[in-house]
Parts: sequence; structure tokens; C-alpha cells
Amino acid sequence: MTVYAVVLLSVLNSIAQRGSKVAVSLYSLELGASAAAVGVLAALFALFPLLLAVHAGRVSDRFGVRMPMVAGGLVMVVGLAIPLIFPRSLACLFVCPALIGLGHIYFHVSVHNLVGALGDAHRTKNFATFSLGSSIAAAIGPSAAGFGIQFGGFASAFIVLALAAAASALYLLFQPMPRARHHEAETARSAFDLLAIPALRRTLIMSGVALTGIELFSFYLPIYGRSIGLSPAAIGMILSSYAVAGFLVRAVMHRLAQRYTEIGVLTASLFLAALAYFLVPGLGDGVLLAAAAFTLGLALGSAQPLTIILTYNYAPAGRSGEALGMRIMANKVTQIAVPLAFGGFGAAMGAAPVFLATGAFLLVAGVISWRGKADAALARTVGRT
Repeated sequence: MTVYAVVLLSVLNSIAQRGSKVAVSLYSLELGASAAAVGVLAALFALFPLLLAVHAGRVSDRFGVRMPMVAGGLVMVVGLAIPLIFPRSLACLFVCPALIGLGHIYFHVSVHNLVGALGDAHRTKNFATFSLGSSIAAAIGPSAAGFGIQFGGFASAFIVLALAAAASALYLLFQPMPRARHHEAETARSAFDLLAIPALRRTLIMSGVALTGIELFSFYLPIYGRSIGLSPAAIGMILSSYAVAGFLVRAVMHRLAQRYTEIGVLTASLFLAALAYFLVPGLGDGVLLAAAAFTLGLALGSAQPLTIILTYNYAPAGRSGEALGMRIMANKVTQIAVPLAFGGFGAAMGAAPVFLATGAFLLVAGVISWRGKADAALARTVGRT
């Protein structure tokens, strides 16, 4: 299977997952859900990914990627069918995001494992191509749900999203897959033994910090922009410049990594992201903020794909899926804990101190990454044996 076929499958599955968030939230409001109920529905998407990400990786390592990807896609189809089977039932709707999150985590971890298994020689390029597909899905999924609802109603939107998930699962039944590199002695251990590998531990920390930068910027930039009198259109354009930069850097990420190594590019990305965060509170002009956002997009747009590559490279043989699952679990904890922690901080101090504090986190992560460059080559060698 080529990397482009894998990207297509991932795009179809991610369209279903990302589009479902729009469809479920809007449908719940249609059914009269309260703001608290909508929040619970949103949290249910992350429940099983948080609890089962490591298990999903172990399944991928032990049985190969086909079974969890097919099963995950079909579970998502069932979840998307719940609003069709039980229309106008808000209680049944709560099952929908839980099943979508359950199916997606098994598909998601395994597809990362599959990209890594396609070949050592082109792994960085393959992951860069894969990350471009993720950007495409992020743009198409919500739009597909929105247009489906507007022109065909909620039932049509859920059917379209279910068909996308089903197509990705059924295609896999007829494709050859890399064999699982299962090592019984390794997979019998606790997943937390992986944290004893210094390079892998550092990578998980850097992944969480980079995700913190992504999450907080998308939330606090509109707050800061409004506080300095920017229009909603200007704020939207600033966020769009961030997204455009993220797409562009992923297109050239593999060339940068070939020249400066993955850990070298990641280290520079963290330092650049810290600089952009430090600059934002001192900027009161929309154009300058767009430039800072573009700079931040260049930095953080490559950080997450690079941490996926490094996680795969540093994982012991036969435990790459488990390590990737641990990375996702760490990211989910970050997605839940950081907004809660910074929410109170931002409410008390305003948006500007949040940018400075996040910049400090990114700076520390850059230093950690810099210190880890010396043993990166050794860690890759040990991790693949």
C-alpha cells in the first residue's frame, strides 16, 4: 500500500470524525440541549481516546493494523447511525460521540503505525505527506457537515459522514498490510516502562507542550484581539494566516528534516514558537499580529508531525503502536487540563499573561529538546533493534 492510499483512507476517516463534531453539536441544539449538555457531548469524543489510546496501540502492535482500522471505522459508522436509528432522541445522541471517539482512536493509532511501517528510508517524507492529509480533512470535515445539514438536513449529513468512515474501513479489507512486528516479551510489559527511555520521554513532553501552544492560541487570540479592538473579520484572518503557515511548512517539512534532522527542526520550532508567543502581547496592529500568527503556524505546524515521527523512531521494536498511543493519551490529558488551568489564570490576569506563560513553556521545551539532540542518533539505533 502506498502512502497516498493511506492518506486517502485517513482523510476519509478524519472527515467523518471532524464533521461529526459539528453535526452532533448542532443536532443537540436542535433537540433543545442545554449548554452543559453540549459540553458533555463534546467531552465524550475524547473519553475513550484518553482511556484506551495505549490499549489501541498494543492491539496494533500485536495483531497488525488491518483489524483495528477496520473495526474502528465500522464502530464509527455505528456511532454515526445512532441519530438515524433513534431520531429526535437527545438521550441516545450521547452514545454517538462516545462510539465515534472509540472507533477513531483505534483507527487513528493504527494508521500512524502503518505510515511508520511503510519504510525507514522515506519515513519523514511519508509522515509529512500524511500530515498534509490531516490538514485537508480538518478543512473538509466541518464544511461537509455544515453543507450537508443546510441543504439536506441532519439525516443527510450523518449519512454522508457514515459513508466516509465506511469507505475507509471496507477498502482495507482488500489491501495487503505490513505484518505486525510483535515481540511477546516487550508487549507484556507495562506501557509506562516506555517512559524509562529518555528520548521518548522528552518527545512526549515536547508533544504536550506543542499541543498546549496550539490549543491556547486558537482560544486566546480572539480574546486578545477583541481586547485591542480588532473586528471579528480581522481576528478570523489572523487565525487563517496561522492555518496557512501550518499547511505550507508541512509541505517542506521532510526536506528540512533531511538537512537538519527531525530533532533539530523540532528544537528550532519550539524556540520560534516561544518567540512568537512572547511578541503577541506587545502587538496592537492586525497586520503585525497576522505576521506573528504566521510565524507561530510555521513553528507549531511542523511540531506535532515531528513528535509523531520521533515517537515512532524512539519506540522499542514491536511497541511503536503502544508508544504512539501513549503520545495521544498525553495529548488528551493536555487538551483537558491546560484549558482548565489557564482558564482561571486568564480570567484573573487577562490574555496577555497567558501568552507570556505559554511562551515560557515553549522555551523550556526547546531547551529540553536541545539537550536531547546529542543522544538522538543513539536512541534511534536502540529503538529499532
